[in-house]
Amino acid sequence: MHLYDGHFGGMHLIWWIIWIILLAWIFFIPTDIPYQKSKKEKPLDILKKRFARGEISKEEFEEYKKLINPDN
Repeated sequence: MHLYDGHFGGMHLIWWIIWIILLAWIFFIPTDIPYQKSKKEKPLDILKKRFARGEISKEEFEEYKKLINPDN
């Protein structure tokens, strides 16, 4: 008795579909994985965080802010 005489032929097709869906999901998964940065931080945002943590003084903050944004 052959396995593909009509009884199991459909199962073969189902496995191909499952593999194609699995590979497509792996390669085309969105880049916004939980617990991963989804956007790049702007320099001003980094500067504000450093100031909030107390890593730089107010004078340093103002000086760096002028270097980053000379218009303001």
